[in-house]
Amino acid sequence: MSFELVSNNYGKSAVRLLRVTRDGQQHDVKDISVDIQFEGDFEAVHTVGDNSRVLPTDTMKNTVYALAARQPVGEIEEFAQRLVEHFLDHNRQVSQVKLGISERLWSRIPVDKKLHPTAFVSGGDERRTACVTGTRAGIAISAGIDDLLVLRTAGSAFDGYTKDSYTTLSETRDRIFATIVKADWLYETRETNFGSCWRTIRGALLESFAAHPSESVQHTLYAMAKSAIERCKEIREIWLSMPNKHHLPFDLSRFGMENRNEVFVPTDEPYGLISATVRRA
Repeated sequence: MSFELVSNNYGKSAVRLLRVTRDGQQHDVKDISVDIQFEGDFEAVHTVGDNSRVLPTDTMKNTVYALAARQPVGEIEEFAQRLVEHFLDHNRQVSQVKLGISERLWSRIPVDKKLHPTAFVSGGDERRTACVTGTRAGIAISAGIDDLLVLRTAGSAFDGYTKDSYTTLSETRDRIFATIVKADWLYETRETNFGSCWRTIRGALLESFAAHPSESVQHTLYAMAKSAIERCKEIREIWLSMPNKHHLPFDLSRFGMENRNEVFVPTDEPYGLISATVRRA
């Protein structure tokens, strides 16, 4: 009986790094987590236990810290490119490096109407993300947003849907619309202002979510995606995932009280999950 190693990869995940850049009295921070994956000529380590082509994952981790020490991290897409290029340059056995980064967002704390130079407050669970995939032929750069929690209390409806014998959901023209936005997009060029693009896309998504007259999660997701593509010429398509975080009206009539659509019960599970990719035609 014979066997074939069809595919393989290995790497280091969740390499946490806080980089402080000191410019006089003002400090900047980058709080990131890095995932690294190699593909290449690694058959021998699997089939005969030959480690001679294996770069230890501990070395991968150390490389993240070393390159961060040489110069400020900067935009996470640029730091990921530096790491990918380093690994490809120093490891001939590697055919592809895939490097994902998520960034925890911090903002300066206002003190006496001024932003404090060295004190920060967390942006919550929201993350800025990027993924750089490099081969001997070139590099592809994608970026995104994760865990962006948004909610609106008006302008959201859901009615006119298919019904069958198991349908119990009531139609509504006025419901809570809450979701946790996850977005990913691919840059069409390596030469761009990644930070400005990210902020532009994030702003487009938020503004469209807030202002769009919503007939469903799908309806607003599409409007948000269109707005992002319209505002950022550096991207051609965007993928969005938006779980419907249900807020169920609490029935106050059992207490002899009027239901005025003001008291809701947030529920975590189960939830609807809607996703789509929208592309510029």
